[in-house]
Amino acid sequence: MSVKALYEYNFPSADRAELFGDDQLVYVYWRGNPLFCSAACFRAPKATPFGEFVTSMVHGWAASDPDFDPDSVRDWLLFDEPLQAEGSTPLTELGIGHKALLSFTAGAGQ
Repeated sequence: MSVKALYEYNFPSADRAELFGDDQLVYVYWRGNPLFCSAACFRAPKATPFGEFVTSMVHGWAASDPDFDPDSVRDWLLFDEPLQAEGSTPLTELGIGHKALLSFTAGAGQ
């Protein structure tokens, strides 16, 4: 359903990249898990190594599922493209930019 404004709407986005300095927003979605209906959003420094981002931010969030096993995380996607990430590679070097969507699967049956 489209929305028609009654006046000209000309306001800058409150979450635009230049407001975050050396940080960025990264969305993470656990594909196939019915407990998480949408992606979570994390504020992370752009230079954070991928492995550190996963262990320090994503694992804590995903652990709210009692069946979460950090060793079963696999099949990372950046938007819809497979992501082969070295743990020490910074987020920006992997093409993970402001408001990027990462997704993964985990567990034996998913």
